[in-house]
Amino acid sequence: MAYSDRAFGNAGALPQTTGADAAWSTFARSQRVKTQRLAEHDAVFYEGDPADRVYELIEGAVMLFKLLPDGRRQVVEVVAPNALFGIVAGALYDCNAETLTPSVVRILDRRELEASNEYQGHVAECLREQIERLHDHAVLLGRKSAFERVASFLMRFVPKRGVPGCLGPQNGKDEQVIELTMTRQEIADYLGLTIETVSRVISDLKRRGLLSIERQDRIRLTDVCGICRLTGAH
Repeated sequence: MAYSDRAFGNAGALPQTTGADAAWSTFARSQRVKTQRLAEHDAVFYEGDPADRVYELIEGAVMLFKLLPDGRRQVVEVVAPNALFGIVAGALYDCNAETLTPSVVRILDRRELEASNEYQGHVAECLREQIERLHDHAVLLGRKSAFERVASFLMRFVPKRGVPGCLGPQNGKDEQVIELTMTRQEIADYLGLTIETVSRVISDLKRRGLLSIERQDRIRLTDVCGICRLTGAH
């Protein structure tokens, strides 16, 4: 069964209107910047490739992951539209990047970005967002149980729920339909679990009446608050 996300809950997307973004928007849409369309599961770059480009995701979803020598994989981040990726400190990419869905990316010259103070405000904002996401992921991998990890993953697809200031359900039914494009193995690699554990947790949530599986790539959360209480965040 394939679980996937069309936009990964928009996680990682940046606000569209900031002062720094005006100059960035003009630059990103100029003829100096190339746009590339990629199919599902296309490689964007590989770990160890020269890191002479920075990428901005326009449409789709991109998975960043590392492979261990024995073949095990750890998904370190899932990039959503409007976020930058491929920003590294050294000369080589430190992970692999692969599309999860058909995607559109902008290809930016790293040297041009680093030489321009005008664009650094936007890049810095992207990096701050990335640091926050990586902090959350570190807590998830380091301290959360299997149920907390899966529940946290599912809540990423529910806009404005489970976050500070959440007002709870706004109508009679506390439901949310989510569409997924990550396979169960990819979800397991993102959560630091085995595929069997992910399947067991999803089956248990179904038995509890917290979700139903409508088709292979579509899950209905029938009790969003119930899922949220299992995340370990509250």
